[in-house]
Amino acid sequence: EELQMIRKVLESGWLTEGTMTKEFEDKVSKFVGVKYAVAATSCTTAFELALRALGIGPGDEVIVPDFTHPATGNIVKWIGAEPVLVDVDLFSYNVDPAEMKKAVTEKTRCIMPVSWGGNPLNMKPLNELKEKYNFFIVEDAACSLGAEYNRKKTGTMADITCFSFHPRKMITTGEGGMAVTDSPVYAEKLESLKKFGIGTKNGETKFIRCGTNYKLSDILGAVGVEQMKKIDAITNRRIELANYYNKLLNEVDLIRAPEKRENTKHVYQTYAAYIKKEGVRDRIINDLRRKNIETQIGTYALHLQPSFGRVKKIGKLERAEKLYKNLLTLPMCHSMTKKDQEYVISKIENLLKKY
Repeated sequence: EELQMIRKVLESGWLTEGTMTKEFEDKVSKFVGVKYAVAATSCTTAFELALRALGIGPGDEVIVPDFTHPATGNIVKWIGAEPVLVDVDLFSYNVDPAEMKKAVTEKTRCIMPVSWGGNPLNMKPLNELKEKYNFFIVEDAACSLGAEYNRKKTGTMADITCFSFHPRKMITTGEGGMAVTDSPVYAEKLESLKKFGIGTKNGETKFIRCGTNYKLSDILGAVGVEQMKKIDAITNRRIELANYYNKLLNEVDLIRAPEKRENTKHVYQTYAAYIKKEGVRDRIINDLRRKNIETQIGTYALHLQPSFGRVKKIGKLERAEKLYKNLLTLPMCHSMTKKDQEYVISKIENLLKKY
């Protein structure tokens, strides 16, 4: 289906961002339940557009969870603001609101919480902090398109939320991202900034601000249109795989399944289990690779990465470090059978006993 839609674009003669990408944006906005969706070349560039649309820049502090992909913190530094790293919850892998509160100063202009791995954030305590301290919320929902908290979809509870369409995400366009919002003011700025700063002044088209080129081509938009038709089937399959992994891990010592809290729809973009035995996770990854089973770490503790050596940190960030060193991401191929999953877990169990 995707190939047929790409062919349609190629035959149209219009390859850059146009009606196909607009259709993709419309499908995402309707699916999430927001008024505006603005496509970009990646989730990272969508972050940049979001922060610039909110006026974040040099002299501002942006609070970021320590346990996340470096892209979340990198973009804060890239626009000249200062990331402030805070710890996360050891079970949900999402940011701890109490730690965010500790990090607030008079320089705090924005927070960037992460709905990690498909597990939706509880935005209520974060929005309470926003009301008290008057900052913006840009949600990193790179992995969480389709996730829900209290029946509200991820993307409906922050000022701006950004999604990723990298091949490992819920749907893919190869590379690509999307910023969504209910604010017409933010949407206009997002749209303008990604198209060289173009806009309307006194009824004329002008370049009204300094912008760049983060447009998503109609070729990639075409893939997105077809992928959005399949998102419910994709999500349901991932939940099915995760539920069976949960059942299998209930019988295994020294490893803990990812937490799913009440009133949430976890979409399991990443199925990351916690190895309770310290210092063996990397051995497991290497030994499984020899058995043709590909596993991975969860993600990174930013404070341990050289590029974040001098940024501001709140506390010792011990929980983020534990997750960085002990989370094991299991295979979630849609073609996996229950027998495949049983094979994976049996090999992990044998290795844990061996160590």
